[in-house]
Amino acid sequence: MFINLEELSTPQVYFTMTQTILPRPIAWILSENKNGDYNLAPFSYFNAVSSDPPLVMVSIGRQDDGTKKDTLANVMERPEFVVHIASCEHLPALNLSSATLPPGESEVTRGNLETEAFEGYALPRLKAAKIALMCTVYAVQEIGNDSQTLLFGRIRNIYVQDACTRVNAKGRLEILPDKIHPLSRLGANQYSTFGEVLFAKRPA
Repeated sequence: MFINLEELSTPQVYFTMTQTILPRPIAWILSENKNGDYNLAPFSYFNAVSSDPPLVMVSIGRQDDGTKKDTLANVMERPEFVVHIASCEHLPALNLSSATLPPGESEVTRGNLETEAFEGYALPRLKAAKIALMCTVYAVQEIGNDSQTLLFGRIRNIYVQDACTRVNAKGRLEILPDKIHPLSRLGANQYSTFGEVLFAKRPA
């Protein structure tokens, strides 16, 4: 089958892309609402884009009425946010946090999720998350015909649960994916659980 994206509507293009670009990592983003409570939302148009400076990129669409999503509105006013890497066991809570709530209503509170102080920062992290990236806004760029926003976050600090790390024979810190069981996004309502770790040494 050959799919010509120019013949599809924007929703059809989105549906096709999300079923072919997979699996996709999920940024489970905590930001601060105006009232001091916390917003929490998942985004799967997300990845690392630079090491110097250390940057991640999240692509954020608009609400159905054309207004900014709470995450984007929050970080434009208060430029700190925390990106969590969700584990498979977090799927129910992550899915619940994807619901559209009235502005200012907290997904953290609604999901009864515990937070813990992120040392050196105003924002906390989700206590259950095994990886959390403390980010500040690096750049914001509007792209495309559908009011898509690219949010670039500079990683300032990373939390990794101790049980998910080890130091190898060369003294290098290793983060163990089989301990994290990262959750990834597929198409429609589908997610991918963690599978077998495959090894392949890079050719000289």
